[in-house]
Amino acid sequence: MVLSGKLSTEVGIKTPADKFYNLFITELHEVQNLCERVHHTKLHEGEDWHHTDSVKHWTYVIDGKVHTCHESLEEVDEQNKKIIFKLFGGDIDEHYKVFKLILEVIDKGDGTAASKWTVEYEKINEDIDPPNGYMEYFGKCARDIDNHLAKAKIAI
Repeated sequence: MVLSGKLSTEVGIKTPADKFYNLFITELHEVQNLCERVHHTKLHEGEDWHHTDSVKHWTYVIDGKVHTCHESLEEVDEQNKKIIFKLFGGDIDEHYKVFKLILEVIDKGDGTAASKWTVEYEKINEDIDPPNGYMEYFGKCARDIDNHLAKAKIAI
């Protein structure tokens, strides 16, 4: 059985690509206020939420269960609106040796955009299931964030 893999999902968004991407680059701490499945976030190490040396602590719900992990920025590609997050600690380490979340915000060029969420993982053993629940979680969070940003645009 294969221990490593990759899962992806693409969620269409109403928000312009730049605005959606900017939230993750400059206001990541706001995600807990926008996504019902994110219960709490806090800066664990470092002075800035958006620096590669910083570590954040997340508490969230997947499949009805509360989970925790730490997260750090591994790479930011502003030109391609791509961010790679490394997730570790807490519940992640119980199941995975490697767990990376890649967010790409795609401007479709026709007035529409999409957020593409990819998880690259390596399981600790073959008895562990792929992280399918995480894909549903990221898709739901993308829709929650998009709905909030779309409403904010209307209110202005």
